[in-house]
Amino acid sequence: MMKKLQLVLAVIALTFSISVNADPIKNSDLNLNNPDVRKCLLDATQSEGWKLAAVYMNANNKIVYVFDKGNETKIYTSKEVFSK
Repeated sequence: MMKKLQLVLAVIALTFSISVNADPIKNSDLNLNNPDVRKCLLDATQSEGWKLAAVYMNANNKIVYVFDKGNETKIYTSKEVFSK
């Protein structure tokens, strides 16, 4: 009984000690105002197996693309403010 308790405690300790990198990968160096850059981004990410999760304009009027692949997330934010 004592060995089972020690095993359970060891598993719990390992669970808390293992840290998973849940921070999304961020890239802000792209000029997403340029349609050619957006097309290349979509083509490149799709060929690598990333799925487009969201496209929106943030509070700073910058275009944001969010891609997911399994448990990973990539966020691309335009370096310039979107102008119409």
